Amino acid sequence: MGAEIRAFDWTTTPLGPISTWPKWLRTTVANLVECGHPIAFWVGPELTTIFNDGFGPILGKRAATALGKPLADVWFDVMDDIRPMVEQAMAGTPVWKEDLPLTMTRNGYPEETWWTFSYSPVRDDEGRIMGFLDTVTETTQSVLARRQIVETNEKLKREVELQQEARRQQRVLQRELSHRMKNTLSMVQAVVSQSLRNAPDPKVAAELAYARITALARAQDVLTSTSWAASDVEMITRASIEPYHDRDERFEVAGPSVELEAQRSLGLALAIHELATNSVKYGALSVEMGAVKIDWNIFGENGFSFSWREVGGPPVEAPSRRGFGSRLTERVVPAYFEGTAALDYAPAGLTYTLSGTLGAGRPSRAED
Repeated sequence: MGAEIRAFDWTTTPLGPISTWPKWLRTTVANLVECGHPIAFWVGPELTTIFNDGFGPILGKRAATALGKPLADVWFDVMDDIRPMVEQAMAGTPVWKEDLPLTMTRNGYPEETWWTFSYSPVRDDEGRIMGFLDTVTETTQSVLARRQIVETNEKLKREVELQQEARRQQRVLQRELSHRMKNTLSMVQAVVSQSLRNAPDPKVAAELAYARITALARAQDVLTSTSWAASDVEMITRASIEPYHDRDERFEVAGPSVELEAQRSLGLALAIHELATNSVKYGALSVEMGAVKIDWNIFGENGFSFSWREVGGPPVEAPSRRGFGSRLTERVVPAYFEGTAALDYAPAGLTYTLSGTLGAGRPSRAED
């Protein structure tokens, strides 16, 4: 820039021709030109612009016309941002800024830029402040790089957290699946064992076991459709009676929307299967006009009741012996509900009642 400065017509500025410049001004400009670091010098009443080669790229497309122009004309787009610092420097107080953000249009379009710089007051031979030196480094790339690193680290952190959460959920699901499989296998084992123990011959035992396991499978289908979280009593009931639903009037089903956890759902499905199987053989479902009324309700804070009442069937007689079906409906299933159950063999029709709870902390009514 030395040649450009010497060739410039300084008579068009308040500084006047170079030949009239005082020694302090010529010395400051000479030192600026020889310095390899980007430096600009704003001097005189209009803060006329003088800069070295290193400062040219900072000016962008303005570099060709900035020499000799007032500071306010060169940096018109950021003047409001830097004016307080310019005034501070002209008042005799040095300025230091690190990574100062400025949006400028030095290349004809808005740019988000960052700067580390110092404003150093320059005095004449009599100690008066005549301008200031701007020693500057553009830190835009380093700021963006650091920002990218931070964003990348945050992204990696989130990904790690998501992976950890996924592994945690997988472990929970594995434990839950193991628990449910054990419960289901225990129930199947009990069904098969009791069917074999109480059947008169292997063929009957196989038929009983198959029918009961099929009932469990229907309940499992309902649970699977709800991701094993909980199942609605009506869904379990209708899935369990579906094989016996040969006409619209055969079953009357009524009750509020109530959710059961998996173990209770399977237990209720088995109870309904046993009641329906016996009804097909001996009760209301064994005759054309027989019907079954099924209802349930909730009471208190967490109470639950269920009933099966047969009407229109043949006269009922209490069985001479109690098999696994009776024990299942009166003892096994109520245990799942932490309650009690009873079979009433009234001549007009069998009635089964179950009373218990929905479990600690369980919702007693399904959300709408």
